[in-house]
Amino acid sequence: MENDVFPRIGSRLVGELTAPDFLRVARRIEERGAIESAHRIMQNCGQIMRYAIATGRAERNPVADLREALPPTQKRNHAAIVDPVELGGLLRAIHSYRGTIVVQTALKLAPLVFVRPGELRQAESEEIDLDAALWSIPASRMKMKQAHLVPLARQAVDLLRELQPLTGRGRCVFPGGRSVKRPMSEAAVLAALRSMGFDKSTATGHGFRATARNLLDEALNFRPDIIEHQLGHAVRDPNGRAYNRTTHIAERTKMMQQWANYLDKLRIAPMAD
Repeated sequence: MENDVFPRIGSRLVGELTAPDFLRVARRIEERGAIESAHRIMQNCGQIMRYAIATGRAERNPVADLREALPPTQKRNHAAIVDPVELGGLLRAIHSYRGTIVVQTALKLAPLVFVRPGELRQAESEEIDLDAALWSIPASRMKMKQAHLVPLARQAVDLLRELQPLTGRGRCVFPGGRSVKRPMSEAAVLAALRSMGFDKSTATGHGFRATARNLLDEALNFRPDIIEHQLGHAVRDPNGRAYNRTTHIAERTKMMQQWANYLDKLRIAPMAD
């Protein structure tokens, strides 16, 4: 908003803004090839206009008129490594990374818990019970808007215990470099992967979810419904009712520990000649 919107329309009265005003902003973003950013920024502008209407500052939302004016975004799958040998190499690189301790820990934890990147970086201390080895993510931070329970393997608990003395006991488990009151940047893990030589077509923070989904099924033979539960996806019983967050928790706890052990095995396996 500070780079693309405020310099062009930030000084204008919100009730005077028109669809062409917003379209000119979007076109400048498109010109540098950032189509997805143009869509996201227009979504933010639309939210502002809806608030302006609700508070009597504007009578209509002109951003809604741009629906057909912006080029569509291309849906892309997040890059993920699903070959065990290649995954072992990625894990070794992660454990050799020499960035900040916060980013190091987030990188090591990401494949163990395979939550969405935003759910990981925004983790709060009060959500995690290390003695019970459970992480309870509130519904407000979940994509499906349902509270989610993540059993923590021994390896995950050890990582979080090692982090505590270094970051204190503040609200954020992974505080940012500029303020301990705010979580680390959403780009931190991605930037670390890039610095290790893994480009966007090879590995992403979100890709650990696809890695887990594939290998938990193909290599460790866990039931697909158990895996989907742990991914935080909507899974329903034969009557169409959604399961709650504690469903199959014993099996999921077992699965998470076996998954962590499997990752350790891949990481310490001797590299092929």
